Amino acid sequence: MHKDKLKIIKERKERIWRRARKRLRGTAERPRVYVFKTNRYLYVQVINDVTGAVLTSASTLEKEFKEKNKNFKNVGSSEKLGVLLAKRLKEKKIEKIVFDRAVYPYHGRIKALAEAMRKGGIIF
Repeated sequence: MHKDKLKIIKERKERIWRRARKRLRGTAERPRVYVFKTNRYLYVQVINDVTGAVLTSASTLEKEFKEKNKNFKNVGSSEKLGVLLAKRLKEKKIEKIVFDRAVYPYHGRIKALAEAMRKGGIIF
């Protein structure tokens, strides 16, 4: 029974992911920011879907991030990651993005990341 429940959850997440990806496409002018979340870390990639290239990325696992922060799995660290990513996007002269939260609801760490990017001057 346990395996059946896990299979149902996995299929539901895949269905949600496919539905979202139909509408979200990143271009050179407006790349897609993809968020992947685990219980401990948060990974973010900026992707140009036309060429399939990753323009930049940020993670709570990076050495630069770990030196400044002690905890990686709270809302505060997500905000700091959003500020870091906004800075990297500004360096690459990217101001507009498409935010792809994948299967994760827009609250908690995902919302903190998005709001911090908006405060950093990124439009979406």
